[in-house]
Amino acid sequence: MDISNDVIAWGCVGLMLMIAELAIPGGIVVFLGTSALAVALSLQFGLIDNWIHAFTMWFILSIILLLLFRNLGQSMVGGDSRVDNTDEELDVYGKQVKVIATIGPGNKKGRIVFQGSEWTALGDGSVIEKGETATIVCRDNISYVVEKQPPQSP
Repeated sequence: MDISNDVIAWGCVGLMLMIAELAIPGGIVVFLGTSALAVALSLQFGLIDNWIHAFTMWFILSIILLLLFRNLGQSMVGGDSRVDNTDEELDVYGKQVKVIATIGPGNKKGRIVFQGSEWTALGDGSVIEKGETATIVCRDNISYVVEKQPPQSP
């Protein structure tokens, strides 16, 4: 293959990869394209002369660019980030649930409805009858621990 065809091929691949960064964001593909353009320029100016050198240069230069500039590029561009509560037990503590199968006495498991799903529930030792309202205290493995909701005064 003529060296001028290699220059055009590497240049086209480099430009396509750089344009692909718009559709595939992440800050990686642009460095692969930049490396391909550098290989095309090296071929044009005679710094390298065969496909083995071209692929080796592309591979090494891509890694170097990724390691050196990716974090810098991401810090300049920024992005969406937010920190949410990752402790699910804090989110469910104190929530009101409906008992659908009697819980108790003692360690006898029952069933509750929480967030549209049925869950196994343990009580605080007392009996919580079907149809009553309970409050979630914590979670024990895949079961919720609930306590009887005190009757509301009129």
